[in-house]
Amino acid sequence: MDKVSLTSLREFTAARIAIGRVGNSIPLNESLKFKLAHAHARDAVYSVLDVDRLTEGLKMFNLPILHVHSKASNRAKYLKRPDRGRQLNDESIEALKNYTVESDIAIILADGLSAEAINENAIGLLEILIPMLSAVKLKIAPLCLVEQGRVAVGDDIAFGLSAKFSILLIGERPGLSSPDSMGAYLTYNPKPGLTDESRNCISNIRSQGLTHKPAADKIFYLVQEAFRRKLSGVGLKDNAGLLGQ
Repeated sequence: MDKVSLTSLREFTAARIAIGRVGNSIPLNESLKFKLAHAHARDAVYSVLDVDRLTEGLKMFNLPILHVHSKASNRAKYLKRPDRGRQLNDESIEALKNYTVESDIAIILADGLSAEAINENAIGLLEILIPMLSAVKLKIAPLCLVEQGRVAVGDDIAFGLSAKFSILLIGERPGLSSPDSMGAYLTYNPKPGLTDESRNCISNIRSQGLTHKPAADKIFYLVQEAFRRKLSGVGLKDNAGLLGQ
């Protein structure tokens, strides 16, 4: 396929295609763009949750807001010891004990590998999703912000809050064109010790990927199916597009 044919595809992807060449190399402008994208990806890994702004934004939902922390005390430990990011520290475990009333859903915001993704996308998604959950009478636990968290930390939190289901929003590993990509991990009957086959994942939630409204629709569909079938993970498929066929 020649450059002219490839150029038309740039309308549909942020991937580096049809960038041209200069001798055996790529044009200087494209080389500089690549280096800038790489810098953005590295910066995303070391970005931090804007706790104050997120807390202020979450207040609109009139729910308690908890700020907790994993066993990874800082970013260096988080990157070198993934196991510590999967568990809450002792102080956070104690904090959860003040909220033991059973609920249907725990919603957790974790920095993951791109706090920037949470800062940019979490509130916008929840503005759509939480009213949908409330409309079908699902009781939502206190909202949780967790620093230095990995996916499995949602199991500890939801279990500690006596929630039947967890929705974990987390910053995904940044790519060279997506430093702000957020993922949603959904788990029925969350508890410590679960592994990835127990969860459903919706990925690439961001303005240039899966935008907030369709992402909220997908999450809501899977939540309803999970409660109906009492499971999540590999046994639960997204068949929403097949309905009515």
